[in-house]
Amino acid sequence: MKALKSPFFWLILALTALFAFYPRLGNNITLRETLVLSAVYIILASNLNLMIGYTGYVNFGSIVFFGLGGYFTLWLVGAHGWNVYAAVLFAGFITSLLAMALGFGILRLRGAYFALATIGVNEAVKDFVSNFDTWGGSEGIFLPFTTYKAMGGAGKALWTVYLLIILVMGISLLLSWYVKRSKFGLGLFAIREDEDAAIVLGVKAPKYKALIYSLSAFLPAVAGGLYFFKNGSVVPEEAFNLHLSIESIVMVMLGGQGTVSGPAVGAFLYERLRGLLLTTPSLSNFHLVIAGVLLLLIILFAPGGLMGWLYKKWPRIREVLE
Repeated sequence: MKALKSPFFWLILALTALFAFYPRLGNNITLRETLVLSAVYIILASNLNLMIGYTGYVNFGSIVFFGLGGYFTLWLVGAHGWNVYAAVLFAGFITSLLAMALGFGILRLRGAYFALATIGVNEAVKDFVSNFDTWGGSEGIFLPFTTYKAMGGAGKALWTVYLLIILVMGISLLLSWYVKRSKFGLGLFAIREDEDAAIVLGVKAPKYKALIYSLSAFLPAVAGGLYFFKNGSVVPEEAFNLHLSIESIVMVMLGGQGTVSGPAVGAFLYERLRGLLLTTPSLSNFHLVIAGVLLLLIILFAPGGLMGWLYKKWPRIREVLE
């Protein structure tokens, strides 16, 4: 009941409703495709923030969850005839379990060692999938057009999947908000500030880290399943694109790590900037360079991101945004 009294809770619901219904006005397909990419970026950034902003562990390979979710979903739908709803939930669940098992191992590492290990995990999974014949090897998995008949045809399926992705976006923001306000979140912040001191004070750091690593995998895997189902195909290069992992870090830092609204704002602004650069012929090949420069500038001059700047300029905004 406390949540219902928070303006931020209602702000998340309002944002989710706006994303869900605004493109339906006039059946605006162009706007739908723009917002679905923004929503996917928000999901990736918000869940990555659980590791970077809340726990202090920089995960350069977070895209591996997104890719595995896509592969599990399309394999279950295409090869085993599952409906997409059951497939994406199973994909999220199994990816989350794999993340937890992996987390107990690599989360023993700290700092740069952990960051490098996450890159290794992503590249190892990418190479494995590229040579895994059951999942199509390097050619990936493609769904036949008839797959979408059960959802009323491709046109209706695209709108349905869009609404599901927006729902996952809203849940991601609510999850980030809930974790931040919980006792569990307090333990994560203690780990971020000083892990050794947190352990002395009774925080079960290995358990907390494995849990949050697993939790940060679930919704990106679900989003990956829905996104690649919408596209009708998944290939290793797109599913495990390390560039997108790095861009997700830029989104988190741009908006403000450790906040709930920061990664969402950063993801939306970055998607708009990326779209502008990719549609400008003279700049289309430089969007990653610009992303790197942007990250450097944030670290040097605005480590708190946009939300940190807003909090300093207008402290009362904390009463509305978190």
